[in-house]
Order: sequence, then C-alpha cells, then structure tokens
Amino acid sequence: MNTTIKLGIVEDQALFTQGIKAIISAWDEMEFVFESPDGFSILERLEKSAQIPDVMLVDLTLPNKGNEEFSGWHVVHVLKEKYPEMKILILSAHDDKYLIAKLIEAGANGYLVKDSSSQEVYDAIIAVYERGSYINERSLHAIQTKLSGKMKTPKKHEALTRREIEVLQLICQQKTAEEIGNELFISTKTVNGHRNNLLQKTGARNISGLVMYAIKHNIVEAI
Repeated sequence: MNTTIKLGIVEDQALFTQGIKAIISAWDEMEFVFESPDGFSILERLEKSAQIPDVMLVDLTLPNKGNEEFSGWHVVHVLKEKYPEMKILILSAHDDKYLIAKLIEAGANGYLVKDSSSQEVYDAIIAVYERGSYINERSLHAIQTKLSGKMKTPKKHEALTRREIEVLQLICQQKTAEEIGNELFISTKTVNGHRNNLLQKTGARNISGLVMYAIKHNIVEAI
C-alpha cells in the first residue's frame, strides 16, 4: 500500500488512547492525525484539524455533559452526516449483539471489542479503508440474531440479477473489487458498476448495509 491511512480516535480513556497509538505507530501504512476525548467537541475539533481522518476509531461509551449524552452512537450519526466518506470503526468494551447490529445498521463500517488482538485491529482498519467494511464472525452473528426475530421479509432480491447476487455474496466474504473480478472473470470497473447497482437497488448506504441486506434476504448466512 503506497497511501498512508490517516487515523483518528474518539476515546475518553487516555491510557487506552496512548496504547492504541503506540501499537499503530509500528505500522508504516497508518498514522494518527486526530483525537478527541469526547463526542461533544468532535465536530469543532475536526473543523480545526489540519487533516481529516480516513478512518475514525470510536469508543461507544463517552463522557456525558451533565445530563446530556453524546455516546459513540451519536458520533456515528454526526460523522456520517458531516463526513460521509469517513470510515468508522467502533472499538468498544461492549460485546452486545443488539448494539453491534444497530451500530452497523446506523452506518458504522465495523465493530471490534477492546480485547481484540492487534492483528485484528490492523486487519479491520485495512478492510474498512480499502473495502468499506469489516464484518467479522461476531458482527455476522449479531446481524443475524437481530434479524431472526423479525417477520419474513418479501424477497426483494428477486429484482437483483444473477451476477449482482454473485457479486454481493463475494462482497460479504470481504473480497476486494479486484479479487471479485478475478473470481468472476470480469473487470474491476464492472465489479464497481455492479456494486453501485446493488447500493441503489437495495437502498443500502454502504458495504455494511449490503451485508445486512444479504443476511436479511437469505442471500448469505452467518457461519
């Protein structure tokens, strides 16, 4: 990778921030350009920042201001509104399936618990930067669990072509556009065209939304 990935972090625990920055400093492909200890000031800090992060690491539990709350949930919403191209990777102590699924549904590009290995953090950052999402087995099961209690949804995927379904299945396997093209013997440009059509037809906002759609409509299942 020739491009350096610019990272930011929203985390109120200084020790954790220092630790994650120390780990990531050993990776040549990445550098930290932004940090905020709370959600309330994040937009103001970003406006003053010399560089805007490509990937923002966000803690779910952030400090309140009196009775006013601004959690990682709120951070996801404001960042997706103001910086739609920014990728958001949740780093949280919470391992709750409902929260994981809801945050991905809201626009988070990936979710990691804080006891994840440094290698998984590395893999997740690369994945959300290059492919737009990091959906590990925990996230797949969370999405499936959340959707399993709902009534069966009409098979809207019947509007998808066979090729679009094939592309969607490979997207859910975290494959890049180039890898999908090689497997299906089509160009990367054609893969991107199918991906754009999938986003339009399904109403998904990003790759994570496509994964949720695929699970919801039984196009792919959590392992």
